[in-house]
Amino acid sequence: MNQGKLLYAGKAKSVYRTDTKDTLIVEFRDDITAFDGGKKDTLKNKGSYNAGVSAFFFEYLEKHGVKTHYLQMLDNHRMAVRTLSMIQLEVIVRNVAAGSIVRNYPFREGTRLDPPVIVIDFKDDCRHDPMLNDDLILALKLATPQELRKIKKISLEINCLLSALLAKQGILLVDFKIEFGRQGKTIRLGDEISMDSMRLWDKVTKESLDKDVYRFNKGDVMATYNRVACRITGAAPRSAVAKKKPAAVQKNRRRSLRPVAKQKAKTR
Repeated sequence: MNQGKLLYAGKAKSVYRTDTKDTLIVEFRDDITAFDGGKKDTLKNKGSYNAGVSAFFFEYLEKHGVKTHYLQMLDNHRMAVRTLSMIQLEVIVRNVAAGSIVRNYPFREGTRLDPPVIVIDFKDDCRHDPMLNDDLILALKLATPQELRKIKKISLEINCLLSALLAKQGILLVDFKIEFGRQGKTIRLGDEISMDSMRLWDKVTKESLDKDVYRFNKGDVMATYNRVACRITGAAPRSAVAKKKPAAVQKNRRRSLRPVAKQKAKTR
């Protein structure tokens, strides 16, 4: 399989065409952002941590009957995936009240949500991913009623599988964001499942083990990613130290093809 032209570049991943039918390559870059791109850095090895954890979760979910876009890892930063027609929804499953649900609603942080709460946002950076309800999703023709029911069902199945898996490693799955796409009439899980898209706490200490460490300056981001990736996948820890690239270097990197929002940043 040969990597072709760049198809799409997001905040932390790039998608390339290939010479293999219905197959793309997703590159997990070392870029890290928060607050709709208001905070940006480049951290060594960050892409490989997220790629490795995403591959681990995709393989685990496939073994348990969840259809995903994942095919195989090509190297530490790149994975081959099925071509999907992505559905313009971000599905957030919440098991514990944290983040924006605490800021926007009268929940106390740490409150267990039983049953889990599903929140669906419109994936649009220009509009800061506004929250949707079922009627709006149907009115916008983003998904059919059958597809919406299927997406919610799969999301809860993923939540059960990953919550149980992570609990064995002493990790609490607080919440996570996932995306889906169509391959013909089949709905498949796409995008990634990593520390960038999940909120993870140590079950005992409640220490953050995800991108909140970066968002809110809670500590060494790459040391945290290294440690949690090892806990999840069972891989040996790395000794590499994360380094930020100078701002001048960052400005010369390929710009994202996604529009840059100018309004107040949104946090999950």
